[in-house]
Amino acid sequence: MESCAVAGPKPTRFKFGYKEDNSLCRKIKKAMLRQFRRLYRKKGVQRFYIGGAIGVNLWAGELLLKLKEEPGYEDLELVVVLPFPNHDAKWDARSRKRLEYLIRHSTEHLTVGTGDCRESYISQNRYLVDHTQYLVTVSEECEEQETNSFQATAYAQKRGLEIIYISPDTAEIKVVSRPTIRYNKLRK
Repeated sequence: MESCAVAGPKPTRFKFGYKEDNSLCRKIKKAMLRQFRRLYRKKGVQRFYIGGAIGVNLWAGELLLKLKEEPGYEDLELVVVLPFPNHDAKWDARSRKRLEYLIRHSTEHLTVGTGDCRESYISQNRYLVDHTQYLVTVSEECEEQETNSFQATAYAQKRGLEIIYISPDTAEIKVVSRPTIRYNKLRK
């Protein structure tokens, strides 16, 4: 079964911050949904993995659960991969409830780390990428930052996943296909 991970920054990266009713936020969500539909219909992606962070991860989970309710998408699966137990302890109540809803309605959820440390986030990113063939990320292709979502994208590039970039500033989409490996025939 083909699968896809989702990565993206926290709301503080966006011009609109936490204001999800902003027109740019709505455009980004529509772009994400279009890519989820395309991956499902054209690439056979049925399983989607999210990391459970505020922002892009929560949006993706909510969009995917709504998509699953539509005719023709009933076999879509959502997997929530958390970095460590209680990673949402310092979140506001609304965000915690949104994550709880995603976990309750997911096909599967798991926790890969043991504590609030860099290694737990690295383990989370590796799990997301190692179990997928595609990555949808809300970021620029050349945007280098020391963020969890950048680390996931860099690892996906290294592993040769097809990466769908959605610009956080314009919602424009750029698809970077998997590299093709060519083998030269040895001449005797």
